[in-house]
Amino acid sequence: MKAHTSETQASVNPALALQFLKEGNARFVNNLRVSRDLLQQANQTRDGQWPFATIVSCIDSRTSAELIFDQGLGDIFSVRIAGNVINTDIIGSLEFACHVAGSKLIVVLGHTSCGAIKGACDHVELGNLTELLSKIQPAVHEENRTLDPAARNSMNAAFVENVADLNVRRSVRSIVNRSTILEHMIAAGKVGIIGGKHDLASGTVTFFDDTWLYDEASMRIITGNH
Repeated sequence: MKAHTSETQASVNPALALQFLKEGNARFVNNLRVSRDLLQQANQTRDGQWPFATIVSCIDSRTSAELIFDQGLGDIFSVRIAGNVINTDIIGSLEFACHVAGSKLIVVLGHTSCGAIKGACDHVELGNLTELLSKIQPAVHEENRTLDPAARNSMNAAFVENVADLNVRRSVRSIVNRSTILEHMIAAGKVGIIGGKHDLASGTVTFFDDTWLYDEASMRIITGNH
């Protein structure tokens, strides 16, 4: 399979980009990965890159976006940070990916059993990690299904996963709220954004439909629950 070109990137809209990722994840889960000559793709992209999507995911060693979505060199931008949190540098990277390099879709991807989420649930403080985990704390406080204070920690798997889901949703909102550039691109139908979660055990990525911001028909932002 050849790497994407400016022509193939231009032919992709946000909805199609999402479909590509869903199909790639299905191949990954079923161990039907596309055969690629990565050295050839490296050569094809040496003078330029045209990724169709951008994935914001955790640094966890088991969550490589290229692998779990079965994509090759030059296909997707991969932005990785513990807990898939959002900061100014991440947003700047996304603005580059979409406004400058032509990416059509942003995915904020959480995962099960996330160490950063567990750390935030336990209110861990450790050097510079303290500031990073503080960005997850709003999701910890927002979790309202776990009423017993003694169960609001990393020992409670359900609590951890609830916080992980909320953190993804908050990250999606943060990107749109903090970037006028991306907000306008979404409103114009040029870019879409969605949250999702990768199950480490099965490999399956579940996309959160209520976070999907893009409407090809009306070319406006779908506000949903946001």
